[in-house]
Amino acid sequence: MTKQPISGVAPATLDEVTVMIVWPSLAASSYGRWWGRRYQNDFGFELFGIPVTLGRIMALLSIPLILPIYFHTLIPRLPLVLFGVPNSGCRRYRLTNRRVVVEQGFAGEVQKSVTLDRFDDIEVQQVDGQAWYNAGDLIFRLGQVETFRLQGVPRPESFRQTCLKAQRSHAGVQQAREAGLAV
Repeated sequence: MTKQPISGVAPATLDEVTVMIVWPSLAASSYGRWWGRRYQNDFGFELFGIPVTLGRIMALLSIPLILPIYFHTLIPRLPLVLFGVPNSGCRRYRLTNRRVVVEQGFAGEVQKSVTLDRFDDIEVQQVDGQAWYNAGDLIFRLGQVETFRLQGVPRPESFRQTCLKAQRSHAGVQQAREAGLAV
């Protein structure tokens, strides 16, 4: 039997099935947001139809400063890639048929999670410095209570919609089970 990455389609007796994995952008860190605010500076002019802005110039000049931070988010262990202590900056967000999980990089060690029945709505909040990266924070709510938060999610609306579809499908299957219509 093959696993289906759609909430409710895989039998409950199977392991968790991954629906989607998202790696946080640089906008998840305060350092990345600081640079994002600088990159948004629109002061400039057009040269041969190409906008030359102060923000774009800063983006080019800051490449040597921002690349080490980017690679730091990809290294699972410090000081070496395979040996050392786990790097808390290396994480990913995984949506499964049962929960939303923050995992430690490639190893998949769970840092925190929320089950699909612990939220009914997701709000996208774009804090200062995240717009340049097209990123935002996802705030999971159960009623008016915040139950979970993911920081610096790239293309947050897309991941939000996928999480809501998985949650609604999961809730539908739970209701069918309670009514005796599903096993």
